[in-house]
Amino acid sequence: MTADEPDPVRLEVRSAVFRVGPDSALPDRLGLQVLVIPSSEDGIGTLPGGDIDVDAELAATALAALHDQAGIADVAHLEQLEVFSAPDRVPGGRTVASTYLGLARADTPADAGAWHSVDALPALVADHTAIVAAARHRLAGKLSYTNIAFALAPAEFPMSELSEIYGAALGYPVDTTNLLRILSRRAVITATGGVRRSNGGGRPPALYRFTESSLRVTDEFATLRPPLM
Repeated sequence: MTADEPDPVRLEVRSAVFRVGPDSALPDRLGLQVLVIPSSEDGIGTLPGGDIDVDAELAATALAALHDQAGIADVAHLEQLEVFSAPDRVPGGRTVASTYLGLARADTPADAGAWHSVDALPALVADHTAIVAAARHRLAGKLSYTNIAFALAPAEFPMSELSEIYGAALGYPVDTTNLLRILSRRAVITATGGVRRSNGGGRPPALYRFTESSLRVTDEFATLRPPLM
């Protein structure tokens, strides 16, 4: 490369991986969390990812980074989000990022990363906070017209727990009865016939499961509309 030639453009992948877990401020409530890889140098965190692997598809590179950097072997859902390509998005030479939205279940550990509330993010490098915001907006939208919550929920659940998961992901309370009516009409969930036993009194709640464990559009007109963030 001569002095007159521009520096080559660097390509990378970055993933905003969410799960729903106990809220750090209110442990008895659920909140939306995102995986952050801590930096050993300046304390500023990063989203998992890095330079693309020229011999692998981008999604495979994103999954490999999750495994290598956080010890996560797999996620329940992964989809391409958008390209972040501002010339000055990172210091130094130009770096274009292909980003991903990932979803994991509540019991997914992160051996070398940490789960942080999306409402109390630590300092993140470059535009990684903007990537988290874009992924959160995508998730909120898809919760209204797809069955994407299958990737956040346990295998079986009472409807009160599922409404908490929806509420944590959307950022506002979701009525349990209304959610049951909508998801039942769309054939998103199925009653298992079982109940959740507890030591307390009262009628044990019925258990449900998601009818499918892959993404499906359930209603193009989206009656469960989240607010814009």
